[in-house]
Amino acid sequence: MAGGKRLRPILVIATYEIFGKNINKCIPYAVAIEMVHNFSLIHDDLPGIDNDDFRHGKPTNHKKFNEATAILAGDGLLNQAYIVISEDLIKSESEELKNKLKVFNEFSTAVDRMIAGEYLDTELEGQQISHQMLQYIHENKTGELLKLSIRMGAILADASENDIERLSKFADKIGLAFQIKDDILSEEGNPDITGKPVGNDKEHNKCTYVSVFGIEGAKKELEKITNEAVEILEYYGDKAEFLKQLAIYIKDRNK
Repeated sequence: MAGGKRLRPILVIATYEIFGKNINKCIPYAVAIEMVHNFSLIHDDLPGIDNDDFRHGKPTNHKKFNEATAILAGDGLLNQAYIVISEDLIKSESEELKNKLKVFNEFSTAVDRMIAGEYLDTELEGQQISHQMLQYIHENKTGELLKLSIRMGAILADASENDIERLSKFADKIGLAFQIKDDILSEEGNPDITGKPVGNDKEHNKCTYVSVFGIEGAKKELEKITNEAVEILEYYGDKAEFLKQLAIYIKDRNK
C-alpha cells in the first residue's frame, strides 16, 4: 500500500495477454515479482546501501521502524515470493508444469542477478567505470526483473521461442530506458513528485548514465532506446499497443 507504479506485474499480465486469455494463470507470478521488487527497494534504502530516508514521499522502512525490521521485512518478502509460486506449481496440471518450472528457474536466476548487480553498484561506488560496466550493472540491477516480467508472461502463455526472444530484446531496451530515466530524475526531478530526494547519486559519487553521458547525452540515449523498443513491437501490431505505450510512459514519466 506504499505507492509505486506496479510496472513489473503489469508487464507480466500485458505480455501474457498478447498470447493468452485467462490472466488468472499469471497472477501468482505477477504478485511474486512485485514482492521481490519491494524486497529490493527496502534493502536498497538501507544505510549500508543507498541510505535513503524517503520513498514515494513516505519514510523508508528502516526510518519508520528500524534497520533490523527493514532487513527482515525484505527477507520475508523474498521468501514469500517463492511460496506464492510454489503453491501455484503444486496445483498445476501436468501440461502446464513444464512452462511453470521454466519460469521458476528464470525467476530464481533473475533475482540472483539483480542482487549481483546491486553488489557491483555499491562496490564500484565512487570509481570511474566504463560504459560497458555501467550497462552490465544496470542490466542486472534494474533490467533483469523487467526482462523476467516479460519472459514470464510469454512463457506462461506458451509463446514460441522466437516470440520469447523477440520480447526479451524489447525488455532489454525498456530495462535500460528505465534506468536512464531514473538517473535523469535523480539529477533534475521534482522531489515533491518523485517522493525521494534529488541529487543523491551525485552526493554519493555514483556512476550513472548522467555522469557518463551528461544530462543531454542521457536524454538522447533514452530517446534512441525507446524508439528501438517500440520498433521491435511493430511485429505484433495492435496486440502490443499497450506495451508500446508503456515504453513511451517509461521515457516520459516524472517519478
